[in-house]
Amino acid sequence: MNFALLLFLLTVISGAAWLADRWLLAAKRAPGAREPVWVEYAKSFFPVLLAVFLLRSFVVEPFKIPSSSMRPTLAVGDFILVNKFVYGIRLPILDRKVIALGDPQRGDVVVFKYPLNPSQDFIKRVIGVGGDVVEYSDKKLTVNGVPWPQQPDDSYSYLEGLRFETLQKRLELTGGDAAKRHMIAVNTGMLPVYPGNVRPFPGRENCDYNEHGFKCRVPPGHYFMMGDNRDNSDDSRYWGFVPDADIRGKAFFIWFNWDDIASFEFKRVGTAIH
Repeated sequence: MNFALLLFLLTVISGAAWLADRWLLAAKRAPGAREPVWVEYAKSFFPVLLAVFLLRSFVVEPFKIPSSSMRPTLAVGDFILVNKFVYGIRLPILDRKVIALGDPQRGDVVVFKYPLNPSQDFIKRVIGVGGDVVEYSDKKLTVNGVPWPQQPDDSYSYLEGLRFETLQKRLELTGGDAAKRHMIAVNTGMLPVYPGNVRPFPGRENCDYNEHGFKCRVPPGHYFMMGDNRDNSDDSRYWGFVPDADIRGKAFFIWFNWDDIASFEFKRVGTAIH
């Protein structure tokens, strides 16, 4: 059972118990008699559960970053907030969009259902939207013939299990727009893509792979996603396009990180996600 469904059921049960006592059972109790314990719990928890359910369903939802695929933008252990309404209002539980408010844009960091396992959430950066031609050649992106320039920044190191990784950090401009920039990490010793690791996926015929990279045309209503840790990311290169129906929301804020709290440095806590 997923957490959203569990939260919904707890909200309904506690609310039903509170209403049943207010309209039926309370009138049958002797004057001054104490409320049953289950009624006290229902009255206490229902407002809290309802508020959490509404906020989580329609406003913001917290997520925890489990992998290094979005380094250096997001690190393992980052607790982030995701805007649930920026792209539209979706029905809770059914997760079906009923009011469209906008669409993911190139460069957005987005949480979505993993196409190969919809019960699992992934987070990546939007590289291409429906109709775009995305080309990744020798680790340089081009979308619709427009390069995404990269500027060398510095080296970037982190601990991955028992292995210490040192990568090259680059500043990448979304569509060449200096106002939309983000950091990526590149391992110069790895290939841009490993064609042997590409799984069959809907729309696979829209992509061509070679030793230098790939070129894909994004189907309408879909998105092409890539991780900022370009050579350590399982993304659209390998499992294909993300349909709009699977978008959960836009990541916008890092609100907690245990490593920062332990070191009292607070480098990541309270920072916006670009």
